[in-house]
Amino acid sequence: MTSATGENFESLDDMIIRTAESTAANVRAARAGIGAVIFGQEAVVERTLITLLSGGHGLLVGVPGLAKTKLVETLGVVLGLDARRVQFTPDLMPSDILGAEVLEESAGGRRSFRFIPGPVFAQLLMADEINRASPRTQSALLQSMQEGHVTVAGVRHDLPKPFHVLATQNPLEQEGTYPLPEAQLDRFLMEIDVDYPDRDSERKILFDTTSAEETKPRAVMTAEELAAAQRLVRRLPVGESVVEAILTLVRSARPGSEAGDLSKFISWGPGPRASQSLMLAVRARALLDGRYAPSIDDVVALAEPVLKHRMALTFAARADGETVPGVIAKLAKRIG
Repeated sequence: MTSATGENFESLDDMIIRTAESTAANVRAARAGIGAVIFGQEAVVERTLITLLSGGHGLLVGVPGLAKTKLVETLGVVLGLDARRVQFTPDLMPSDILGAEVLEESAGGRRSFRFIPGPVFAQLLMADEINRASPRTQSALLQSMQEGHVTVAGVRHDLPKPFHVLATQNPLEQEGTYPLPEAQLDRFLMEIDVDYPDRDSERKILFDTTSAEETKPRAVMTAEELAAAQRLVRRLPVGESVVEAILTLVRSARPGSEAGDLSKFISWGPGPRASQSLMLAVRARALLDGRYAPSIDDVVALAEPVLKHRMALTFAARADGETVPGVIAKLAKRIG
């Protein structure tokens, strides 16, 4: 190769690095913007941003009053997304989410069907208390979450891009709820636990939300910039040691010889979609931290939220006091 060609390659690398630096700065600014409104939930904000940067969907699990709804609303504003909210109830129908065809009559007397899009045609859909709707209604989201389009009356309708679902779930009130089936849980890149804030954060919440002027979120990124960040995440290099760590972790979370002595605790485990999710999530976490390649520490840090909803323990394991997070922690120690 000539030196001129070498210089062209160097300038291309420099351009990629500048793009990555700019994108990482935008993402960190978005995290700061969300943190100015949502107090005491730094881990939740980080994992939610990682989910969106990975192009995935998130399941937020927590008791009422922990700002899950406010977090999604804030994300929509800060990231410049068209956000909509659906309150899931037992009488909610699939057409209430997807939309429906209506019969119209023109001035000339000709009748035709017209499709009226439902709230799923948004860039950020909040499915509030998703487990309160019937399985029939829950299944309306399966195609949209995995394939980015819906089919109504045999006609395909593409969803806007980017498209994300952030669903909330209350772990306490289980009466009158319909647990999400494993196939739908697997479509969520992460299960994000929303815990109580610490004392100092709750003090900030008291003053900010009860004063005359409440802090309002402001737009930091646009939908186009988020889409560009998602493309960049997929281009970040991943070392062989990190790939092996992901494969070892996910495969050992399944019943069988690779789980070793923990196999007796595992009833069923994660499929290949878990490996894909973890591969994207560790890249997104690295970008969020201003790094351009993930490490094994990223795999360990994200093992629980990526795997927890994709595996179950045997009855004997639960009777002995074992938990899914506990088993995942033991598996993660093997690679970290």
